[in-house]
Amino acid sequence: MMRFRSKAIGGIAIAVASVTALAACSSSSSTSHGGTTTNGSVTPPGAIGSVPAQATGTEKAGTITWAEQPGASPNWILPLVPSASNTVDNNFTFIWEMWRPLIWTVNGVAPVPVPSMSIANTPMYSNGDKTVTVSLKSSYKWSNGQPITANDLVFYIDLIKAAIKESPTNWEGYVPGHFPDNLASVSQPDASTLVMNLKASVNPTWFTDNYLGQGPLIPLPSAVWAKTSANGAVVPPSGWTPATMTKIFNFLTAQSKSLSTYATNPLWQVVDGPYKLSAYNTTSGGFTMVPNTTYGGPHATKESTFVGVPFTSNAAEVNAIKAGSIDVANVDQDDVPQLPQILRLGYSYIGEPDFGMNFGNYNFKDKTGDFDNIISQLYVRQALAHLVDDEGWIKAYMHGAGAPAYGPIPAFPQSPYLPSNAATDPYPFSVSAAVTLLKNNGWTVTPGGTDVCAKAGTAAGDCGAGIPAGTALAFNYIYSSAPALIGNQATDFASKAAQAGIKISLTSSNFNFMIANYLDPSAPANENKWAMEDFGGETEDPYATTFGLFNTGGPEQVGDYSSPTADSLINASISGGNPSAVKNEASYLTSNQPVQFQPVPDYIWAWKNTLSGPPTSFENLTQYYATPEFWYFTK
Repeated sequence: MMRFRSKAIGGIAIAVASVTALAACSSSSSTSHGGTTTNGSVTPPGAIGSVPAQATGTEKAGTITWAEQPGASPNWILPLVPSASNTVDNNFTFIWEMWRPLIWTVNGVAPVPVPSMSIANTPMYSNGDKTVTVSLKSSYKWSNGQPITANDLVFYIDLIKAAIKESPTNWEGYVPGHFPDNLASVSQPDASTLVMNLKASVNPTWFTDNYLGQGPLIPLPSAVWAKTSANGAVVPPSGWTPATMTKIFNFLTAQSKSLSTYATNPLWQVVDGPYKLSAYNTTSGGFTMVPNTTYGGPHATKESTFVGVPFTSNAAEVNAIKAGSIDVANVDQDDVPQLPQILRLGYSYIGEPDFGMNFGNYNFKDKTGDFDNIISQLYVRQALAHLVDDEGWIKAYMHGAGAPAYGPIPAFPQSPYLPSNAATDPYPFSVSAAVTLLKNNGWTVTPGGTDVCAKAGTAAGDCGAGIPAGTALAFNYIYSSAPALIGNQATDFASKAAQAGIKISLTSSNFNFMIANYLDPSAPANENKWAMEDFGGETEDPYATTFGLFNTGGPEQVGDYSSPTADSLINASISGGNPSAVKNEASYLTSNQPVQFQPVPDYIWAWKNTLSGPPTSFENLTQYYATPEFWYFTK
């Protein structure tokens, strides 16, 4: 399951042209790229910085202050998340602190399940991978003392059905024809076991990652939440009719939209995760969470309070690090030169690209200036890809803190699914190559001016279907103002495009506004208001299919890319056992360019040396996860 995120930032990697070469770069220093251990500290493959060995001795509890990213504070609490609120800030570092997914699928930067952090045992697949059996652990309970039961999963499934009946965008995970459409029946052999019978075979790795692991199939406290109003009685499972579930869904959604009641609403106080919300600031998005004393998963002996501190700028965040007023914080790529000073001030840091991708989105539905027909032409997307200066951007805007990425799978974290055609750039930076492509396909190119279509038609050498003669190659591009990396890249891209006669009008915005207003599936009224946009990217499952993002009608679609070939390859990735299926899918998308793939910065976090815990609990910050239940103070 993919989730929107602002641009990943931070790090001090070396920019190179080849992914293969990048993977080979390493040294023995604590700031090297990859797989080193120095004086007990660990640097995972592809990472920069290091994680100190876990401190021994007395664990002390306190208040852990954690920096929220500028403009990306949490604003949704119901674990059934709509597409427009499907962000890592809402899911990974807010909702999942209170309600945990069935299977925890990332261990630091390694894409492997963590049984001890999973509410359910390893799921069992049978009947040709059409039957999935989920067995809940008895060690996990609701914070009110009640057991987590199979009914709590059935409640979530029925709630999904009610949600998508009202609108497909009401649930982040919905793709027509897939879950829950492909669910033939469910049964409960006992109170802690759910058996799901599917209509067709699934790839077990994908289904576990996509629905049981990265969510969003999460147990909900049905004995408390199955209500149609605040003062209404709890509806028993026998009363969960479609009509009643619609009323329950509408009630819970209304409660989730009431940000001012997040900390006081009794619904949100019944949790199974390591934390309970005790305070929430509706203006800033800052929050305070206290330990859930009944949490059944692993945690530090002395559990600390967890406080999300909002920041209005990256500069304010790094200044808080310098002042020692924040315990855990992100380091923006503009501040990479200050990492040596941050170390001297008593902080450690780690950084690596996340399981995901950075990209500029194309809007295949924007009819303004016939952009929908223009961007549907592969040669146009190839020309625009030639204008991405990976090495230049990494050097100038990331301070060397990043790696090139030419398709949906980056070099790091290491993935067995990286295709060979993504090891080197299939569309290397070259303004002249972009110009040649346009000229060879019917455009009159005017460097510094505006290109126009001179040969309308669909024959070889013509502009392509739906592009009238005289059409100008001009469009708008909306980008997030934070971090500065996004604007810098957009500005350089527009400048290089101008050299090829492509006129791009830039407008700045912010992450939350963009994902609320410029996603075609959830904001169709605005589909003619943007041609390109860059809010950052998306983080994805370790099983690196782009199901949900690039398949036709996917819930994480941004600009409605659609390709029958991509659909077929994505379907093969999720419905069969071919180990090469995901690699084949990624190879095609690397060539077909559904978005403008961009280099990936290391996502870097710093924390005080007085804070300790298992190294993986700090490594996973680079993957947008926060597991503060493992952290403790040493002083």
